[in-house]
Amino acid sequence: MPYRRTSAVQARLDAGREKLFASAIDVLSVHGYKGLSIASVAAAAGVSAGSVYTHFENKSDLLVAIFREVCGREVRAVASASATSAAGTVVERVTAIVETFAGRAMKNRTMAYALLAEPVEPAVDAERLVFRRSFTGAIAGAITAGIAAGEIPEQNVELAAVGLVGAVGEILVGPLSPDRALSPEHDPAADVVPDLVSFALRSLGVRS
Repeated sequence: MPYRRTSAVQARLDAGREKLFASAIDVLSVHGYKGLSIASVAAAAGVSAGSVYTHFENKSDLLVAIFREVCGREVRAVASASATSAAGTVVERVTAIVETFAGRAMKNRTMAYALLAEPVEPAVDAERLVFRRSFTGAIAGAITAGIAAGEIPEQNVELAAVGLVGAVGEILVGPLSPDRALSPEHDPAADVVPDLVSFALRSLGVRS
């Protein structure tokens, strides 16, 4: 008869995995992917390196799981902003989406840089495409509604959405880069986010 875990054993395993997961995300938010290793996650969680392998097959498996979790949070935040502004104009909807995405990125530059641009393993890089498609979908919905309402010119919705998401991500790479020194007194989001919103609206044909 095959061994079946009791509910108590499964609960302990689940709790251990969640603890490792939370610790890994903490390491990522402070040190990025370059500082994330099995050893660093184990140390942050207060367990042995061998314990990590109980829950994750290897580092790549751990990185993919972390990326999905963190990106899922960002996608949900953008989706919520899009839904909240769904009855608004294209200006209101695009502004809400871009402000949410870029504003959250600027609040944790290390984490956002890891999600958007830091060199990673192929398996993690593939997850970036999923992340971008989700963001693109939110923008596409706003563009479609704006065209239908006569607020912006007729245009290729998919092309516009993909291009805008790519541009926003590329523009953010500079301010998010760990090599860019920022004054402790200066809030980089104060400059970057409004400019990104203006750029996004102009690119869609919104007239000021």
